[in-house]
Amino acid sequence: PAPPPPGAPTARILFLTDLHWDRQYVPGSAAACPDPLCCRGAPGEGLGAAGFWGSYSKCDLPLHTIDALLAQLPNGTANGTGGFAAAYWTGDIPAHDVWQQSRGDQLRALRTVTALLRARLGALRVFPAVGNHEATPVNAFPPPYVRGNRSAAWLYDAMAEAWQDWLPPAALHTLRAGGFYTAQVWPGLRLVSLNMNFCSQANFWLLINATDPAGQLQWLMGVLAEAERDGEKVHIIGHIPPAHCLRSWSWNYYRIVSRFEGTIAAQFFGHTHLDEFELFYDEETLSRPVSIAFIAPSVTTYINLNPGYRVYEVAGSYPGSSHAVLDHETFILNLTEANAVPPGTAPRWRRLYGAREAYGLPAAFPADWDRLVRRMQDDEPLFQLFWFHLHKGHPPREPCGGPCKAALLCALRSGRAADPALCQPLRPALPFPRIQQLWQQRRLC
Repeated sequence: PAPPPPGAPTARILFLTDLHWDRQYVPGSAAACPDPLCCRGAPGEGLGAAGFWGSYSKCDLPLHTIDALLAQLPNGTANGTGGFAAAYWTGDIPAHDVWQQSRGDQLRALRTVTALLRARLGALRVFPAVGNHEATPVNAFPPPYVRGNRSAAWLYDAMAEAWQDWLPPAALHTLRAGGFYTAQVWPGLRLVSLNMNFCSQANFWLLINATDPAGQLQWLMGVLAEAERDGEKVHIIGHIPPAHCLRSWSWNYYRIVSRFEGTIAAQFFGHTHLDEFELFYDEETLSRPVSIAFIAPSVTTYINLNPGYRVYEVAGSYPGSSHAVLDHETFILNLTEANAVPPGTAPRWRRLYGAREAYGLPAAFPADWDRLVRRMQDDEPLFQLFWFHLHKGHPPREPCGGPCKAALLCALRSGRAADPALCQPLRPALPFPRIQQLWQQRRLC
């Protein structure tokens, strides 16, 4: 892609992912507990108490923190679009109390948070994607040919009903069928929302068929071919990043991205709760960067993080626009500061960093991010800055040493699962199976 000509219009896209609302969050409750999720139950005494706005622990968020995020967006978004052209919202609405969830709990979370976004974002169009925590049991997304009470119709029908003001009828039709859809964002730009649960390593339904269980990749190729024919660019959104997928699905998706590199303008994912990315290279040499999957940090604190959200600046709508990402900014709520003021005081969300400014990028195209990975190999201060941003300004106490760094830089180059060839240009000091072990340890969700 070429940089836009001087004075060409740009657009800002609000990006929200992994909100994880915990309706049982209680300020003052125990922030440390033996359960998989804490900050719930009766208020207690002592230093290990849950903060009003959130906690550095294995805790999710109260609704008032999510509301405070939406309320402080620029220009009073409730009365308009607040300077944003659209919002992308890539799922994981319920909390991590997966051992006690019912379908009713999941639908309450879906409807409550959707209503909050509609109230706070006003006329802004929101394009959602399905997360892995929307179902119960968690990660259980049967393919569309499974019918009756075991099917996912209870969830997709509720989503179509909740999101019908944002999406056109054709999009609602495929959403009801398989949890994925396509819609036009603005003239010249098409959005594809994928249901990444059909590639998830944790979805046991895929033991039946892991290649393309919902026909979603076949459908995606059709959408991209039509967009190519019509001269449209495409943004792809989804929850689980492609390299976290089952191998067969992930490698086929990589081939599709390579084939349609001139049509796919950007990819946006969440799920890891961290601020990272995955690069895609040409299949022949694995050396020319052709695309990048941006992975935005979570709204939730789970685990030991500040709440955060992302804003993407993209090339706007004009003849010949690439609709590519030109820059992005990450905003956080510093919990130490926020919890120190009286609870009635509105918390101050602040800009953590802008990508091009922080990393000295001439542009934000795939080649620029590829060069950044190579620079971080030898520039330790630059890598430590990336490590700080990766954790939304609250990195773990243990520093990221040699093995950790090798695994992370390899992950940034890996747009498809289990491919040691993608790491070779980095001269990794570790064997690939050891790198994969470190990846598994780093996953929070």
